[in-house]
Parts: sequence; C-alpha cells; structure tokens
Amino acid sequence: MDELIIFYPEGHMAHAQQGHPERPERVECIRILMEEIGWWEKFPKIAPTTIPDEILFKIHEPAYMNRLQEVSSRGQSFDMDTYTTLSSWELAHQAAGGAIAVASAVWNREARRGFAMTRPPGHHATSNRAMGFCLMNNIAIAAEYLIQANGSKRLVIIDLDLHHGNGTEQIFYNRGDVFYLSTHQSPLYPGTGNIGDTGVSEGSGKNANFPLPPFSGDQAFLTVMNDLIIPLLSHYGPEMILVSYGFDTHWRDPLGNLLLSGNAYGEMIKLLSDWADQHCEGRIALFLEGGYDLDAARVCSQSVISAMLGEPQEDTIGLSQISERNEWKSMLRQALDLWEL
Repeated sequence: MDELIIFYPEGHMAHAQQGHPERPERVECIRILMEEIGWWEKFPKIAPTTIPDEILFKIHEPAYMNRLQEVSSRGQSFDMDTYTTLSSWELAHQAAGGAIAVASAVWNREARRGFAMTRPPGHHATSNRAMGFCLMNNIAIAAEYLIQANGSKRLVIIDLDLHHGNGTEQIFYNRGDVFYLSTHQSPLYPGTGNIGDTGVSEGSGKNANFPLPPFSGDQAFLTVMNDLIIPLLSHYGPEMILVSYGFDTHWRDPLGNLLLSGNAYGEMIKLLSDWADQHCEGRIALFLEGGYDLDAARVCSQSVISAMLGEPQEDTIGLSQISERNEWKSMLRQALDLWEL
C-alpha cells in the first residue's frame, strides 16, 4: 500500500482568465513544493477515472451538464465570478474523475491517504448551477462513486474552506449516507451555512455548519475540531473522511479574514487522520477547493500533507500579527447546545 496517492490535473493551465484569483499558479506552487520536498517523485500519481453517467447525473442534472458543455464550447462565463474556457468542459470532468480515482484508491486500500489537486474547484457547484469559480462538484461526485461503485453507506465530508460549500450541502441535504460538516467565515459569500441548517428528511441531523466570524483564528478552529467535529464523527461513524481542502482560511488570503496558520491547519488534519486510523482503517483524502495566496498554499499544503504522513510540519510564515477575537465562542456555545455535545 502506498502512503499517499496524488492526483495532478494535467493541462489545467488551459482553464485560466487573466486577473482572476482562481488561477493555475494555485496548483503549480503546490506541485513545485512537493518536488522540492521530494514527495513528487516518491508518491505515485493517479489518472482520472471516467465518470459513469449514473453517478454524474445523480449529482448534477442533465440539463445543467448540457448547459456547462454549451457555455464552455464558447468560452463564456456563467457569472462575474465563474468563467470557462474552451478547455473547461474536459478539465472539469478530469478534476471530478481525479477526485473519484483518489477516493477509490484510498477506499480500496491501494493508498493510505489521498491528495487530489482538483482544479477547477467544486464545492459551490450545485446540482444545477455553476458558481463561485466552481463548475462540477468534485468531492460530491467522488462520494457518490464510493456509494454506488464501492458500496459505502456512511461517508463524511468536512469542508474547511473559507467559504461555505453551498453546493455540497444542497446535494446531500436530504440524504443520510453523507454527513456534511463545514467551518466557514460568516458573513461572507455565498451567504449560506447557517448554524440551524441541519438537514431534512433522511438527511435530518446529517448537516452541521459552524460559521466563524471574521478574525477567528487558530484557537477557534482547533476548538471547533476538538469539541464539535471529532465528537460528531464518533457519533456518526463514517467509513471514510473526505475533506474539502481550501487554504483560503489562512491569514494571508486576500478574500477572507480568518486568521488560521499553516501549523494549525496541519494540526486539524492530524486530528482527523488519527481519528481515521482508529475508526475507519485510515481512510482520509483531501480535495482542493479555494485558496488564493501562493505563500499560504505552500505552507498549508506542506502542513496538511505532513500531517497525513505523520511527518514534522514546518510553517515558514508563522502566525498573523492581527489579534484573534473571541466572538466565535458564542457560536460554539450555540452549536454545543444544538448538537447536545
């Protein structure tokens, strides 16, 4: 069994728009970091899996897929945030197929951990709409593949991006086979992710949002992880942990005001990895979402991969000079009461 499996989106540079924050350098700086450390040569890269229609259309409506192909064939934009190029249709399929390949390799114990550089990102893409830089919901498609093709019955998606993953939430909101948990800055785009949104129907009690006010930092994230997320994992008992990895929670990121450090991000992933080792045969994989500062990309990626591998972390940037605030403690108390923890 390989210690780590990697998906790299070949040709992703063709999905780019001048001046847009969601740019190819986000992935390339991570690849270069891995080359410098020696991870790139050490760990195998996996090819994307072709997405079966029955899985794709369980996540995205056929009419939306037709629309995405049409818009991409013209290189148009869905909105002022979400662009396409002539290559975006193929690259979106490649990213989702890469997510499937990584998730399957970890599920089948071909690899102990997984790291998918999924680009274009995905967690804002709903069943019928592209938005927030996202075209297809990579992590949702990977989860559906594990359910349909591998027989999984209980998965958890933990979304650690700056922004709430409204698309992932919407897709699984009425389902009980995927528990979606999100930490995110609030208020902020897309304006969803309220603490009281806990799922409906079979998904009741399988959706947890932990909105953090601006200037929450390391203590807030680690407390939420220890006091809320880990206990909920233990209660639900997932067979695998899928993480929406956005490094835009880092204090350097230009789009947000959370003050997370690279080291704290690594500590959170270590907590999740340790839980996975104890409860689900070590099955954990990370899937790239947002993050727009390249220095933050390097330190966060080194930290989270080191955490999965059990190697020492090295945060060359350190802590923010802005003082963390304590407004998040009110949300913590509310969440503890809501979830009876």
